[in-house]
Amino acid sequence: MKTTRRSFIGKSLLTAAGVAGGLNSFGSGTRFLAGTTDPDAFKISIFSKHLQWLDYKEMAKVVAELGFDGVDLTVRPQGHVLPENVEQDLPKAVEAVSKAGKKVYMLTTAINNADDPVSEKILRTASSLGIRHYRMGYGYYSKTRSVEESISTVNGQLEKLAKLNEKYSISGEYQNHSGDYGSGIYFGAPIWDLAAALKRINSLFLGSQYDIYHAKIEGAYTWPVALQLISPYIKSIDIKDFQWSKKDGKWMSETVPLGEGAVDFKRYFGLLKQLNISCPISVHYEYPIGGAENGATDLTMKREDVLSKMKKDLGTLKDYLKEADLI
Repeated sequence: MKTTRRSFIGKSLLTAAGVAGGLNSFGSGTRFLAGTTDPDAFKISIFSKHLQWLDYKEMAKVVAELGFDGVDLTVRPQGHVLPENVEQDLPKAVEAVSKAGKKVYMLTTAINNADDPVSEKILRTASSLGIRHYRMGYGYYSKTRSVEESISTVNGQLEKLAKLNEKYSISGEYQNHSGDYGSGIYFGAPIWDLAAALKRINSLFLGSQYDIYHAKIEGAYTWPVALQLISPYIKSIDIKDFQWSKKDGKWMSETVPLGEGAVDFKRYFGLLKQLNISCPISVHYEYPIGGAENGATDLTMKREDVLSKMKKDLGTLKDYLKEADLI
C-alpha cells in the first residue's frame, strides 16, 4: 500500500508541478520518484537572514558576487519578506534574484499552523513562483505536559501541514534544533522523534531540513546513527560549525567559521554520499560578522570584511563537497 500510495502521489506531483510552472520532481533524490533526482540537489544557497542589511536587488547582486547558486529567503516576522505582504513582496524578491542569474531555492518561515490563512497565503504564493522547499516553524516539549502529549500535539500539527503542502505541491521541511527555547526543549532535537513522525505521516510533502551543527551538539558521538535513521526523509540541509566554550561556568556551543569547529564534515559528507542523500543546501553564518549573524539591518563591520568571511566559508564547503564527490 505504501508503494502504491507513493507512486500515485509522485505521479500527481509531476502533473501538478507541470501545471504550476514546469517543476520537476523534488526532495531527497531517488527516495521520491524512482529514476529521478532533485534538480536542486547540492545547489548552495545563503540564508538571507545574514543579508537583511540589503534590499532585494543588492542582496541578489551580493549572492552572485559571492558565488552562491541562490537564496534561502526569510519569509517570516522581521524577515526579508513579511508574511502579511508575501503576495506583493515575494514576487519582487524572486524577480530580483532571477535577474542576477540566481534562484530562490527555499524559504525559511515560521509556519506551524495549517489553519492560519497567512500560512496558506505563503505556500500558495511560493508554489506559484516555482519554489519547492520551505522550512517550517518549531514545536516544543512543554514543561507543563508529558512527553507523550507534546509529541502528539506536534504530530497533529505536522499532519495537517502535510495536507496543506500537498495542496500546493511544496515540501515543508522541519529543522532539528538543539537546546531549550525557554518554553520548552525543541521537538526534533533528538532526531528520533522527528523521524518517527515523518515515517508515520508518510508524505512526499513533509520532511527534514537536517542540521548537522545541531545534531552534533545533541548527539556528540551518536549523530551518525540518527542521521541514518532520518535519512529517508531529508529534503534539505543546513551548514554551519561550532566549538565548545565555557562562559560564566557553563559549557555552551559557540559558532565558528566552517571547518574550524567540532563538526567532522569529511565524515558527514561521506555519509551523505553513502546514504544517497541529494538535496539543496543552506549556509548559515552565526559567528560574529558585524551583526549580520543575527539578521541586523545595519553592519558594525566593514562590508568587504563581512563578504570576505562569507566567501571563505563557501569555498570551504565546496572543497568538502568536491572531496566527497558530491559536486
